Amino acid sequence: MDSRLHKKALSLSYFTVGYNVLEGLVSIFAGILAGSIALVGFGLDSFIESLSGSVMIWRLRKHGKISEKEEEKVEKKAIRFVAYTFFILGAYVLYESIKKLYLHEIPGPSLFGIIIAIISIIVMPILFYMKYQTGKSIHSKSLVADSKETLACVFLSVALFIGLGLNYAYGFWQADPIVGLVIVVYLVKEGYNTLKEEELCSC
Repeated sequence: MDSRLHKKALSLSYFTVGYNVLEGLVSIFAGILAGSIALVGFGLDSFIESLSGSVMIWRLRKHGKISEKEEEKVEKKAIRFVAYTFFILGAYVLYESIKKLYLHEIPGPSLFGIIIAIISIIVMPILFYMKYQTGKSIHSKSLVADSKETLACVFLSVALFIGLGLNYAYGFWQADPIVGLVIVVYLVKEGYNTLKEEELCSC
């Protein structure tokens, strides 16, 4: 059972990396075509999400190949790396949101971008739930932390959908950076909580 769950966790991490690399490439391409900073930012977020998934692949592939003490050290390192990705993403979203508001950088209307956001809103909650439940089952705090990064991607997808949707339908471009600032609070909070878990971790 334990071996099967670890294989499932590894498969979910591979899917996370593959999906987010593809989503990132498509989003950046669509963002450049539409002149949409929101879409380009979303694409870069996808690459950060794939970084978190890559950390999990590294961590899970160590399972059963090293001692329990060494595995505990790897677990703590993985949790710390996942926490840092929260802060990296939060800093980027904060910078882009403030810059867009201050310089009035208006994202161009993009129906393709709205479709990308909708697909992500459908896929990411399922992926979050599967990673969260699997992480709990195998007692992997790093996989649970990684699942929260996937949840952050859901919020960013909703923000992208709202921002692009309001701009597409009503020309209200300010919605995108305003929602971005709300997400920054969530990202910083989750990054801090994840680091706290690493410090208190007895894996």
